[in-house]
Amino acid sequence: MSRVQPVMNNKSIGTKADYRAALKAIESLMAAKANTPEGDRLGALVTRVEAYERAHCPLGLPARLPTTTVTGIRLPRMTGLP
Repeated sequence: MSRVQPVMNNKSIGTKADYRAALKAIESLMAAKANTPEGDRLGALVTRVEAYERAHCPLGLPARLPTTTVTGIRLPRMTGLP
């Protein structure tokens, strides 16, 4: 039986304290094998942490990266010569 304490039994992460507790639980479960209660718990926690991070820790990337090139910038050739 696992010594990991239950964290947010099947509910979403709503606070920073919940988030930190989930990260700590994930760290303790990193060696869990797939298809075990600990492995299933790890997967569920990771899914909830990812959802929390998408909502609360945006990377600030555009939804779509620009496809046009920037003109007027010359990059040095990669020839190994100075």
